[in-house]
Amino acid sequence: MSSLLELEQVASGYGEALALRDVSLRMAEGESVALLGRNGMGKTTLILTIMGHARQYGGRIGFAGSTLDGLPPEARAKLGLGWVPQERNIFRSLTVEENLTAVARPGSWNLERIYAMFPRLAERRRNYGNQLSGGEQQMLAIGRALMTNPRLLLLDEPFEGLAPVIVDELMRALEGLARDSGLALLIVEQKPNKVLRITGRAVILDQGRVVHEAPSAQLLNDPDALAIHLGVAGANAG
Repeated sequence: MSSLLELEQVASGYGEALALRDVSLRMAEGESVALLGRNGMGKTTLILTIMGHARQYGGRIGFAGSTLDGLPPEARAKLGLGWVPQERNIFRSLTVEENLTAVARPGSWNLERIYAMFPRLAERRRNYGNQLSGGEQQMLAIGRALMTNPRLLLLDEPFEGLAPVIVDELMRALEGLARDSGLALLIVEQKPNKVLRITGRAVILDQGRVVHEAPSAQLLNDPDALAIHLGVAGANAG
């Protein structure tokens, strides 16, 4: 598989505050990676840095043969970066279908395909964003990002605060994306047992640095590494 995303010794943060230090990371085309770490370790900052919403102090970010350094967020999106933020940021005054079509770019992801993945959205296509449950809003946020037809989808804690039945539905959808779509996924999570089951590789951040990398299946069955780096007792935590 060819390299899609490359971070080389990246330092970034907000204002004068440095949140990431000397971070290097590579992702291949179609690869799924879990980005793990305790609260405040730099996971969201890494996503925001890739998208151009955090200040990059040093290093290099490459994507699909282009250098992202200095590019505004909209230019990065056009190159093929899709983003699902923690806040979801759906248009609450637009319908489900208007949310999806407002950002659509040409490609294989269209309304029919989104509705096939999330039948709940098809049922609620005429509902406004503020009429959806939290789980439905998260489905809409993922669907909207897919409608931009990205090559890499960045998801920041997509399961946070959702009912277990919705989490299971989202996990199945993301697992299908990772397995069948050819889309690369970078998923931020705190709770390892969910995301490690649907990704191929895991990267752990601590104090703004990469401190551990391993295949997801290996880390899932490594209670010592989980305890050391994440402060959890084992693979069933979270």
